[in-house]
Amino acid sequence: MFDWENLRHFLAVGRAGTLSGAARSLGVDHATVSRRLAALEAELGLPLVERLPRACRLTAAGLEVFEQAKAMESASFAIARRSQARQVSLRGKVTLSASPVLATHFLAARMADFHAVYPDIQLSVRSEAQQVSLSRGEADLALRHVRPSEPNNIARRVGRIPFALYAGRDYPALAEPARWTFIAYDDRFADMPQQRWLLGNAGERPVSCELGDISSQLVAARAGAGVAGLPCFLGDAEPALVKLEPGGEPFEHAIWLVTHRELKRSATVRAVMDYLARAFADSEALRLP
Repeated sequence: MFDWENLRHFLAVGRAGTLSGAARSLGVDHATVSRRLAALEAELGLPLVERLPRACRLTAAGLEVFEQAKAMESASFAIARRSQARQVSLRGKVTLSASPVLATHFLAARMADFHAVYPDIQLSVRSEAQQVSLSRGEADLALRHVRPSEPNNIARRVGRIPFALYAGRDYPALAEPARWTFIAYDDRFADMPQQRWLLGNAGERPVSCELGDISSQLVAARAGAGVAGLPCFLGDAEPALVKLEPGGEPFEHAIWLVTHRELKRSATVRAVMDYLARAFADSEALRLP
């Protein structure tokens, strides 16, 4: 019988298309993925992956094993979800995936309160910009800014994040909109809605700098580097910033709380969902109108 861990590493290679990409997704080093892959090929007596200079390509046998392995993985996740759903005591670990802005500036400040309410539940918050797969067990819950379309997930809209333009109080061009320069995301985030909104407001005015996360943009705006598009719950709380009138369409992110349909029956997962829904409802800045 082959080692499931070897198969799990092979699945990551099949999905990522490279050893380094698989290593990043699994949180291990390149050598570990290569070793696990070689071990699986030795166990099965089949070449599964053709190693190219810049990529990995599945062989014909590899494609067959990949499809069967995905089915096995789905079945193992289903067993885990059903087991978790049958738990009646409010204890255990619940993994929540959230965007960096919510993880850092909303959830982290509530960890002490959550622990006081549910001392036997360990809430593990993963700060990540990309969406995770709840079906593959990458998280139990997720806070997303786009309504999910996966058929096995259920979602509830629990809040929203309005955005506005902000600049430092000492920004030299504060009273001269024609001279504003803007703090934007880099090209990796060109399709992100708030990037399009910001650049739409900028129009022909230049971008002075690019930063890859909201926290860095806030610091840059506070230091006078330009005008940034920030969540109002962050910008309004900064005494060194001034909210500006953009003259364009308002923009906001929705906040969706998502879980797999089977996990909704878990008392522990439901407790976390109810807590998060109350937390957003109690937030004057983020609650739904």
